[in-house]
Amino acid sequence: MPDVKHFDPDTVLDSVVRLFWRQGVGSTGVQDIVSATGLNRSSLYSTFGGKQELYVAALRHYVERRSEPVLRKLTDGTSGLAIVTEFFRKLIETRCSGEHARWGCLISNAHANGDGDDPDVREILSLHHDRLRAAMFSALERAEAAGQLRPEVSVASAADMLALLAYGVNLRSRAGADPGTLEKSVTAAIGLLAA
Repeated sequence: MPDVKHFDPDTVLDSVVRLFWRQGVGSTGVQDIVSATGLNRSSLYSTFGGKQELYVAALRHYVERRSEPVLRKLTDGTSGLAIVTEFFRKLIETRCSGEHARWGCLISNAHANGDGDDPDVREILSLHHDRLRAAMFSALERAEAAGQLRPEVSVASAADMLALLAYGVNLRSRAGADPGTLEKSVTAAIGLLAA
């Protein structure tokens, strides 16, 4: 008779994402995961594998549930620089206030903590970066078509810069940076692009 799961794996991943996001994978033990999820070790291992496999699943879950919807707004929006400005405004607001204030971003934290030694983690981080950069590129192409960019601005280079700026906001907010200072930096960077 097949083993029936008496828990929702997505709900478990939501809990694990919060744990890894707040504490980091290196500071999180299996007992922390057991306590946060309410599952026993054998249920965790049989469903997700070991701690590293669970971390990879948590990263994928975070990207799917948190990053992708935000990046779709950048890609699908009709405005150019306005949608980029709104992206950073919401990013700063989310990172500096509310439930997840000062947690940074799980993806940025993984970059900063050197978690990319694992090939599965490295693949997720690279794919996320490519999607972030592509979303910025898409918004900047619309800005260029609307005459919102300076003529000398390279859309590709500007997309790279804005992707790196997003990582910087995530990391600086985790370190306690003042939201006003972050907003000024973003305004200055976008100002360098604007016609």
